[in-house]
Amino acid sequence: MSITKSSGKDNLRAITLQEILQQPDLWPTTFARTEGVDGVDPANAIITGAGTSAYAAEAIAGAWPGAKAIPSGDLLLSSRNEIEARNRGFVEHGTLVSLARSGDSPESVATLNKIRHLFPAVRHIVITCNPDGRLAKVPKVETILLDPRTNDRSLVMTSSFTNLVLAGMCLTHRRELGPVLEGICRRLRQALPAIDTTAEEAAQAGPDRIAILTPPDLKPLAAEVSLKILEMTAGKIPPLHDSFLGVRHGPMSYLRSDSLVLCWLSSEPARRLYELDLIGELRTKDLGRLILIAPPGIVPNAGDMNIPAVAPELPDSLRIPFEIPFGQLLAYRLSLRCGLDPDNPSPNAVITRVVQGFRLHEQEA
Repeated sequence: MSITKSSGKDNLRAITLQEILQQPDLWPTTFARTEGVDGVDPANAIITGAGTSAYAAEAIAGAWPGAKAIPSGDLLLSSRNEIEARNRGFVEHGTLVSLARSGDSPESVATLNKIRHLFPAVRHIVITCNPDGRLAKVPKVETILLDPRTNDRSLVMTSSFTNLVLAGMCLTHRRELGPVLEGICRRLRQALPAIDTTAEEAAQAGPDRIAILTPPDLKPLAAEVSLKILEMTAGKIPPLHDSFLGVRHGPMSYLRSDSLVLCWLSSEPARRLYELDLIGELRTKDLGRLILIAPPGIVPNAGDMNIPAVAPELPDSLRIPFEIPFGQLLAYRLSLRCGLDPDNPSPNAVITRVVQGFRLHEQEA
């Protein structure tokens, strides 16, 4: 797919860009690969992962009423009593859903084995992008292997994130997602050139502060976009993320007139009233260059730049995988603007594609 006119520099750093662009082609494969996995009780489920996969777990839990998202590192350090206190139904007839791109992070298999040891009755579902990872090879678990193309080669996770999230959502929301998925994929394919142009224009302005505002159900999207910007700019651009109502309580002091403010608006009209009020307040105070990701026709002149939402027909809790590509493209363009290689934005190996191994300590139950 042709996006914007590529420079030679872009061609040398094509892996991350192509992995972002391939997402609408991979989402239908993920929908197909999750068929037949059913019987999950969200109220007694814990969803876990590390790093970006932990944000994916939060996104899935937001669509599963009653489910708990717990990062695998936190779960690894939790005692039996602490886990029972979080969700007593999980102990007797719950499900642990483990998410991973590589499945080789130190805590991934250790956390699964710990839960197996403490709570033998718990059902285990693994969703992973890597058939050769350690997590994919754990015996006697239900494993959903995603299309190998979702196993991003870049240091950063992009298509792996959205496909892990979509896979989890499909386990409980196939009926809602099935009829609209094809249209969403087609819509994004058509919109990607314009979305990338907006991302490049925003990056070329050279912002040194970025704020990401979302409604509550899109909070994991904001956290993941923040992480992508941090990773791909090697920490040169520190982002802030908050809710539209929460930013008034102190975080607004972070903003300047030239700050970039990304506003993902809700698909709920009642929530958008509050969001548009906050956007108007930022305008009045001359705070930020505003980019709105909003349902078509919503106050078209409210932002400095406007991007039509890709999945406005869905509730916010199901929109995360479909609305995040703009944030990923912005992080990619900011990386180039900072003179970095988006495929490997940490040349000194401060961070790596798979977290380096660390010592696992024995704990009492």
